Amino acid sequence: MTIRQIALISTAAFLAACSAATETAETATKTVDRAVTDVKASVAGDAKMQGASLAELPAGTYKSEQGHAYVAFQYSHQGYSKPIIRWGTTDATVTFDADNPENSKLTVTLPVADIDTGVPAWDDHIKAADFFDAANHPEVTFVSTDIEQIRDGYGTLTGDLTIKGVTKPFTLTGTVNKVGKHFRSGADMFGVSATGQLKRSDFGVDKYAPMADDIEIMIEVEFQKAE
Repeated sequence: MTIRQIALISTAAFLAACSAATETAETATKTVDRAVTDVKASVAGDAKMQGASLAELPAGTYKSEQGHAYVAFQYSHQGYSKPIIRWGTTDATVTFDADNPENSKLTVTLPVADIDTGVPAWDDHIKAADFFDAANHPEVTFVSTDIEQIRDGYGTLTGDLTIKGVTKPFTLTGTVNKVGKHFRSGADMFGVSATGQLKRSDFGVDKYAPMADDIEIMIEVEFQKAE
């Protein structure tokens, strides 16, 4: 083997080693980048879960502001779609204990007559005896019994949910989005988002069950301090 051949082989080996090192470095960099992204997402998720602090919210009675109160539920319609049905009226009251937020109370009343499906014929049917039976059970109610971790603006809220004359424990997971004052009136206020799940058949709303039995509850409500 000539000196020239040895030199060419050595050069090729050196270039191959450099290429392998570069690929290893790129792989390591991508791994680090992914790890950093995962950490950032985790931190962002934790921050979102904490919610807004209630430390600045004065004690007192807060009422849902009807113009910004959305209580809705969603179900699977035979797998083809997931309709969303909401209540046109939400009457909710929070009695807030600033010293011990876990001792605060929430009561909610939802008139069955105000259910809005967006389809007139379905409005009539869902309020009839097959489903909510508005004639005999005109209201859906919820009264809280236990609140956890609310001081940090995120936690669970358990209470007694009554639908069609049947009362069962029901748990919501919620976040306090913001605590502040109304931009015009200056009234103390706060806003919450919450979700929950239930089976409608557990409450006697069992027409066609088990089809569409699993119900997703979605809540977006702003509360203002009562005068």
